[in-house]
Amino acid sequence: MAHTAMSGTGTTAGDDPLQTAVWRLRSRACWADAAALIQPRAAGPALQRASLLVERCLYTEQGWAEAEDALRTAEALAQSDDERGAAACERGQLAYAATLLGVRDRADEARAALGRAAALLAPGAPGRALLDFRRGLLAENLAHAPQAARAAYRRAHAGATAQNDALLLSFTWRHLAGLALREGELAEARHGFAESLRIREELGYLVGTAPALASLADAETEPEASRLRAEAGRLFRLLGGVPLWLGDQLTPAPPAATA
Repeated sequence: MAHTAMSGTGTTAGDDPLQTAVWRLRSRACWADAAALIQPRAAGPALQRASLLVERCLYTEQGWAEAEDALRTAEALAQSDDERGAAACERGQLAYAATLLGVRDRADEARAALGRAAALLAPGAPGRALLDFRRGLLAENLAHAPQAARAAYRRAHAGATAQNDALLLSFTWRHLAGLALREGELAEARHGFAESLRIREELGYLVGTAPALASLADAETEPEASRLRAEAGRLFRLLGGVPLWLGDQLTPAPPAATA
């Protein structure tokens, strides 16, 4: 399965020291270092390593070949339907990231891989909520179908709540809030963005905190919006300009030309 913030993955007291070390590196944008700690001798570790390297691609637009290699290893080691479904989910996410970031159009591959994951993962499987979330991303950002995206995000939100998956909840809150903001539902958007930010700060998910601050700023009025963006910019620079796509959002628009 893909490893998000649940007990046993380094985010709670008493977790495996290896998982704690992996989480600390991941949360500080050190995906390659985190992946290097994991020995992909079985399907579970191989899937976790692949998911880290796929996430690095989305945040940095680098490391595509390493992610592909790790994913092929995970696919080769997968034996159960859950493992094959989780590998297909990561395959879909990598193809989605390449398409979204303009590296290469792999939209058809992304849809096919996530469809294959849906056929393999039972409704109550641990990886199902993450799959629903990623299907929402495709619907929102590639198919431009906000209603379908909202339905998928809500399924993911319910699944993450049932599984006590705090990190995934921070993502579903944020994306549901983004849809609300587009529709002018400011109170709903502020609440969702604030919940996402709260969870990420509690988990110490630094690489995701700057995007959460910037999103909340979009729903706030001045001077709070400027304060949030300044804090987002500080974290963004602290982490070396990651996630890369956030830079444009934090750069002030040039003043309009006047006659």
